[in-house]
Amino acid sequence: MEEKEIIAKRPPMGWNSWDCYGAAVNEEQLLGNAKYMAENLKDYGWEYVICDIQWYEPTADSHQYHKFTELEMDEYSRLVPAVNRFPSAAKGKGFGPIAKKIHDMGLKFGIHIMRGIPRQAVHQNTKILGTDKTARDIAIPNSICMWNTDMYGVDASVEGAQAYYDSIFELYAKWGVDYVKVDDIARIDCGPEAPGAGFSEIAMIKEAIEKCGRPMVLSLSPGPAKLSQKDFLLENANMWRMTDDFWDNWKMLYDMFEKAHEWEGVGCKGHWPDCDMLPLGRVCMCNDENGEKGHYTHLTHDEQKILMTLWCIFRSPLMFGGDLRENDEFTKALLTNERLLEMHKKGRKPKEIYRKKDLVIWRSRAKDGRTFLAIFNIGEKTQSHKIKFKDLGLSGTEAKAVDIWSGMQGIVKDKECVDMAPHTVECYAIEATEDAADDIFSPCS
Repeated sequence: MEEKEIIAKRPPMGWNSWDCYGAAVNEEQLLGNAKYMAENLKDYGWEYVICDIQWYEPTADSHQYHKFTELEMDEYSRLVPAVNRFPSAAKGKGFGPIAKKIHDMGLKFGIHIMRGIPRQAVHQNTKILGTDKTARDIAIPNSICMWNTDMYGVDASVEGAQAYYDSIFELYAKWGVDYVKVDDIARIDCGPEAPGAGFSEIAMIKEAIEKCGRPMVLSLSPGPAKLSQKDFLLENANMWRMTDDFWDNWKMLYDMFEKAHEWEGVGCKGHWPDCDMLPLGRVCMCNDENGEKGHYTHLTHDEQKILMTLWCIFRSPLMFGGDLRENDEFTKALLTNERLLEMHKKGRKPKEIYRKKDLVIWRSRAKDGRTFLAIFNIGEKTQSHKIKFKDLGLSGTEAKAVDIWSGMQGIVKDKECVDMAPHTVECYAIEATEDAADDIFSPCS
């Protein structure tokens, strides 16, 4: 009996169009970023190219949504790519040609969808493939997204509802889709207590993916998801958002430490709590900012290192948000740090083991006996930490270590005290550790 393939065995890594192009990404931009990934990042584990929201809207032009706009849709109530933005989709080809080009680069292709059925399908009472029921039969008019006017929720209790979801994922499989980000579905107010929303549609989507004959990563958005619902999420999804949209804002990054601590220990093969995208490089490319298109991330270099270190030691999915073609050398280096990505790939049981006065310390372990340690000063003053070998489970008075950010090899000494400036991180791979106690650091006295 063959072992069943584990989808998203490790946290997925890729690029998503939202941070840089909002709702307005087009074919040239999508394939241009895919080409950059294939040439510069694929060898480091980056593989997914995700076309985010509104790919079916001809008039999309920014991060803003157009209310009740016309969408491109086939006769069976299924949204299809806007041909003016994705010319290769003409004559019913959909995303098939783009997916093939991305697959030919050795990468994988993903799309964003909203939960539910298009409102215009309901208003026109169009057909649903595989059933004599229509869009109007399965829609719940009061199950709506609060920030996007495209869809009505689908009533899982009625005939035709599962057929609708089966039909759209059958189409996505035909196109060659490898990853689907479903929006307006994971947040607390989209949970089982919301009428017609949330979890009943997640279950239908999971079933539709299983039927479609093509493996697909299922990513749920936005957050915050509830920790109390983790068992359902672990059973039904590969990724789910712990937070609402994350942007290049220090306060949001500061708050992410609390969220990561809340969800620690939940992630496992095939199922990953998601810190959201990496708003790095040049973002907001649809905006005219001081005569330029968009801006480079507002996070400082040290803050970007904090972000990447937390995402990697926690083992969040990594979805880069900037236009890859605009990357400077620093940004490229963030994405190609093999030591950092090894921690993301090989770290196990990540855990926050210390926090006091905004000195935060995380640990994970590799199967080969190494311990990955990340020490963050997320406060506004210089702070100190002391490495205590007895709490680490290390024998002797020193141990070999590699600085994950600089690559320097050296010796870590017992009870060595180090000062850390505000908004900085230190991260190490320490060799030959034994089981360590939880309290492995203490403030310098």
